[in-house]
Amino acid sequence: MVSGVVMMLLLIISVLVGVAFLTLLERKVLGYIQIRKGPNKVGFCGVPQPFCDAIKLFSKEQIYPIISNYMIYYLSPVISLFLSLLIWLMSPYLMNLFNFNLGLLFFLCCMSMSVYTIMISGWSSNSNYALLGGLRAIAQTISYEVSMALLLLCFIILINDFNLVNFEYFQKYIWFLCLTFPLMLMWLSSSLAETNRTPFDFAEGESELVSGFNVEYSSGGFALIFLAEYSSILFMSMLFSVMFLGAGIFCLYFYIKVVMLSFIFIWVRGTLPRYRYDKLMHLAWKSYLPSTLNYLLFFVGVKVYLMMLLI
Repeated sequence: MVSGVVMMLLLIISVLVGVAFLTLLERKVLGYIQIRKGPNKVGFCGVPQPFCDAIKLFSKEQIYPIISNYMIYYLSPVISLFLSLLIWLMSPYLMNLFNFNLGLLFFLCCMSMSVYTIMISGWSSNSNYALLGGLRAIAQTISYEVSMALLLLCFIILINDFNLVNFEYFQKYIWFLCLTFPLMLMWLSSSLAETNRTPFDFAEGESELVSGFNVEYSSGGFALIFLAEYSSILFMSMLFSVMFLGAGIFCLYFYIKVVMLSFIFIWVRGTLPRYRYDKLMHLAWKSYLPSTLNYLLFFVGVKVYLMMLLI
């Protein structure tokens, strides 16, 4: 029991340190994309910058709107970070720390819950811009999570299990990336929408909603919201690597793949403009949903055919 708690704490600390350096990587990469240096004044090449930012944010005074619903407004960033860290417990470690037999269902539950924190953050602020950001997040989530759940169902049928550990066994000789390339592209864009990243950052559209659902947050609340977002980016990169790039969580190459996928999230932010809101709905309902349904029927057909051959 004690070792389980210690390992869980180590996992959470590792994720938070990874998030800190991911923010530094993003600021550096965006800086070079925009032909500037990024953070380079603090310490050696700006490496301690994320920690300085964290100290500054958490030591500032928490300002809140006088007409806000204070307790909900105060707690929703905490719940958001809790959910994004909780989801890391389904990591496919073979040491059986938290080996979820229903890991993919747990993932869907946690990701569906995270939209409530955005909605409540926007509503409890009693600000029109924040409320619009929250409403956008709800409509966006309903649109792409249906096709994302069906996409996951394709892989559940392929591996006959909900446990992430089995992805490693089934990709011993060939990656799923080679077999399901169109599904990989759909999953990548769904991951961008899931984490509220460009080009699908409608909930926090700076040019339209003045930062959206988090417009009234400052100091610690603001920091917690963005810790949750970057933790989700790291997790989606890890899940992508497990699902399509052969897993192997105890291999150095696995972590190189995770970093490269996180870099793709940043690269997309630096190069693509924001997608139009109605076009996301069209993409989710009229392109991704039929495609994933067709793939699902194809995989079911293949499974039935193989079972008939075995009989």
